Amino acid sequence: MTKFAEQITAYEAKRASSVGAMEAIMTKAAADGATLDAAQSEEYDGHAADIESIDKHLDRLRVAERTMAKSARPIEDVRDPNTASEQRGGSIIVKAQPKLAPGIAFARYAKARAVSRLDSEPVMAVAERMYGADSDVVGTVKAAVAAGSNQPGSWAAALHSPEGAAFVDFAEFLRPATILGKFGANGIPALRKIGFDEPVILQTGGGQGYWVGEGKPKPLTSFDFKRDVLGRLKVANIAVLTEENVRSSNPSSEAIVRDALKAALVETQDLAFIDPTNAGVDTVRPASVTHGASARASVGRDADAVRADARAVMAAFIAANNSLTTGVWIMSATNALGLSMMSNALGQKEFSGMTMLGGTFEGLPVIVSEYAGSTVALVNALDIYEADEGDIAVDMSREASLEMKNSDLAQDGLTGTGTQLVSLWQNNLVGLRAERTINWRRRRATAVAYLTAVRWGEPADPEA
Repeated sequence: MTKFAEQITAYEAKRASSVGAMEAIMTKAAADGATLDAAQSEEYDGHAADIESIDKHLDRLRVAERTMAKSARPIEDVRDPNTASEQRGGSIIVKAQPKLAPGIAFARYAKARAVSRLDSEPVMAVAERMYGADSDVVGTVKAAVAAGSNQPGSWAAALHSPEGAAFVDFAEFLRPATILGKFGANGIPALRKIGFDEPVILQTGGGQGYWVGEGKPKPLTSFDFKRDVLGRLKVANIAVLTEENVRSSNPSSEAIVRDALKAALVETQDLAFIDPTNAGVDTVRPASVTHGASARASVGRDADAVRADARAVMAAFIAANNSLTTGVWIMSATNALGLSMMSNALGQKEFSGMTMLGGTFEGLPVIVSEYAGSTVALVNALDIYEADEGDIAVDMSREASLEMKNSDLAQDGLTGTGTQLVSLWQNNLVGLRAERTINWRRRRATAVAYLTAVRWGEPADPEA
């Protein structure tokens, strides 16, 4: 009955459309004071024929609808799910999955694989035990079949399946937490996207034009160009967790795993992007967008000094022919908070567009990251190349031995040097390694201008 009603509604709408078209043709002819020409007559007659055919079909649909209504039987009041499923013609019961917080689905998938490795137990059995046989995690780890489909476990399931959703979920959780992830969102201009290993032409020097007198020869000019590519560089870290934490299936444990993976990537990436001292390492780490850019020291902490700082860095930005329409400020939450709390003698906000989470400063959007430290940068978003396919690789090990350090590592697989290591197996620990492939580069050195030693809004030093 429902299908007949839907068809009747659709054909009635189609009939109304044809009637409207006929009225429009006749109205135009009346306005022109003329009869219908050949094309108009053909179109009008065609709509008339359509209406006649639709009316006959509508009569048939209404008869069929009335006949079906007379033969319909009431549905029994069945409360048992299995019986209800049988009455509907099948025995499949689909359980709605709960809406998880961002990143949790990926963390559950990673944990199921980790526990499988720890206990030498099939990952399917682990997922069923920890999250239930009808969970998305089980759908993620089902064995593949030959034909590609949207069913869980198929080789094409990543296009649609819970597994694909889990990885995308984690990526969406990670990116807004990074400086790079905030470009192109919430009114902030996007960076210039290019592919890895895709050749780009950089202009390193400009030519010159000349005024030429009548009958005089025209001078020549030349430009400086450089061909370059953005290779695949990795940002990575290792988070070490206890086996007890990984085995736990409560939400707080999953959040810890998720946050550990996120933190392993965010800090390293943001520091490399904004730190003026990062000159980059060929084939290892890209230089920061502020390295080698125009720099000025902040002149003070009060509102007048802030305006002087902003004026100076924006003047340098504009002098380099950067477009303010794609300009973006990057600053720490500390400096953003200082701006948001400044008030004049009447109690009015000095910079009303600012909060400690961002906003607008001197008419331009602000990205807040505590990794900016005392640096405040003004970046031309369109003059920054970014290569990022969004891929995230996560692996785990229980048997590895690690240097429990975050810098000055001595272990080197290329030179064979060694140092004192800690056994994960001996200490009931699990190492989770997270990697992300990403790269960036300024199109030109003048694409960024920045301030140093910025302490906006801080009280004056007592001895000053």
